[in-house]
Amino acid sequence: MLFLRAFLASLLILQAGSGLADSPHTSAAWVSTGTLAADEAHQAAAADNQFIFAIASRTIAKYDRATGNRIAVSTGDAEHLNSGFLHGGKLYCAHSNYPKTPEHSEIKVLDVGTMRLTSFKDFGNYGGSLTWAINEKGHWWCNYARYGKDNNGTFLVEFDDQWHELRRWTYPVEVIRQLGQMSLSGGVWRDGLLLVTDHDHPILYRLTLPADGSALQFVDSQSAPFTGQGIAADGQTGGLVGINRAKRQVVFAEYDSK
Repeated sequence: MLFLRAFLASLLILQAGSGLADSPHTSAAWVSTGTLAADEAHQAAAADNQFIFAIASRTIAKYDRATGNRIAVSTGDAEHLNSGFLHGGKLYCAHSNYPKTPEHSEIKVLDVGTMRLTSFKDFGNYGGSLTWAINEKGHWWCNYARYGKDNNGTFLVEFDDQWHELRRWTYPVEVIRQLGQMSLSGGVWRDGLLLVTDHDHPILYRLTLPADGSALQFVDSQSAPFTGQGIAADGQTGGLVGINRAKRQVVFAEYDSK
């Protein structure tokens, strides 16, 4: 059984503000509804009704949701998996060769039955390291991270179903100034807004597409029980799932509307 841990929303708000300079205002909190110990919880997590997937740089482990037992580990080459997105019964993972150069990014796909990991879409050197890729209404949304003094060049691309680039955007200053030398690690669409995470802060930044221009617009931030990294929608609860990297835990969260 998953070991449930309740976190007070007020505590999460304090955690979200710690270590952030000029932190954008926090509108609300996501609270933890449970955790799962998983050695592979290093980069991201994903979950459906039956299974939980803990994602490390080179491997993905599948856990039984009812018992918390690890069932299988992925096979197939990987160097730097970054996030996971369940779609059509498969797990699509952003993958890069970070920190090597020249950069090389692709989407890997995991057959969750055989646990075989293969290449799905190869981008080559697209100008950044792919950290998350999600499908929304038939279009793919891919984030290409840049680091260090160039992290303000991190960009989001919308592709159609034939992988033609439609549009791209950079991120607002309210988000970029929180990143230090790092970049953005996870993203999901929710209620018409884009929720993104950075590398190590327990915050979700909520963004919207601009009516015009090339920069996403900052809406607000929400405190979260995840320590940054990749996040995904929880297929069972409708909440979110992420990780606590230091504790090697998958973390389940629901929105606190209070």
